[in-house]
Amino acid sequence: MAAFLLGAVLLIVQPEIVPSRPAINSKTETSSQSVQRELLKKTSQKNDFKENIHSNGSCRQLPQTIIIGVRKGGTRALLEMLSLHPDIAAAESEVHFFDWEDHYRNGLQWYINQMPFSYPHQITVEKTPAYFTSPKVPERVYNMNESMRLLLILRDPSERVLSDYTQVFYNHMQKHKPYPSIEQFLIKDGELNVDYKAINRSLYYIHMQNWLKYFPLDRIHIVDGDKLIKDPFPEIEKVERFLKLSPQINASNFYFNKTKGFYCLRDSGRERCLHESKGRAHPQVDTRLLEKLHEYFHEPNKKFFELVGRTFDWH
Repeated sequence: MAAFLLGAVLLIVQPEIVPSRPAINSKTETSSQSVQRELLKKTSQKNDFKENIHSNGSCRQLPQTIIIGVRKGGTRALLEMLSLHPDIAAAESEVHFFDWEDHYRNGLQWYINQMPFSYPHQITVEKTPAYFTSPKVPERVYNMNESMRLLLILRDPSERVLSDYTQVFYNHMQKHKPYPSIEQFLIKDGELNVDYKAINRSLYYIHMQNWLKYFPLDRIHIVDGDKLIKDPFPEIEKVERFLKLSPQINASNFYFNKTKGFYCLRDSGRERCLHESKGRAHPQVDTRLLEKLHEYFHEPNKKFFELVGRTFDWH
């Protein structure tokens, strides 16, 4: 009887559990999201999934850091350079968990299965450039881990547009498929085609606003992609500090490859460069068309600078 009364009292005085969510978001969680949050709690407290534990003491775990973008901003270079650090365990391929519905429906256990084995002292990192411009992703990442540290690498928006086109162009060429010239995408009825997806991806302030609804600016480190190409070491040093890593990456880890025209990596005497698809020459674009592109991005860039309290050397 006493045990029954004690249980009743505890039930009455138990405080209401209020979910930690942004005040601006009043949407009700779907049952799928609720299930995933419960799974997260379990996996963060104790990894009960035997297939994710290696005999050497390493295990698969949810990432503590995500490179969220931007497409053609230098995400692969950033991940490869960051992987020089012994305390980083990086997922090899783009996971597309938060932006592809068929992947997201698989749940957090599927997501964990895509991660590399890592030791307790290591930070697990995954990169999917499409996350930055996908409207649903910020909330989904927040629901998984509101303390996530995010890395965003950006380049001059105009240059990013040209790189975006170049990648798709070469993909078609490899498959022996014809592809229109860049002018056919950039010009519509004699004016700049602002509906071109590559242009929309370069409107950084719009996408950044979406992320800042869920994550404070001090949780998002912006890497200058243009500087990373020209002088990678100072940018990587900043990333180390942001992730609270001990300074392990040195200037000697980078060397300029004159043949390729960009920096390559040197790790424990082993040299490696990015894939040959990186650093491809952009198409020749009429000067007047480039000026139109620069003029179009002038105001959006200004808004982005104000939003993040920082300027970049962009046109």
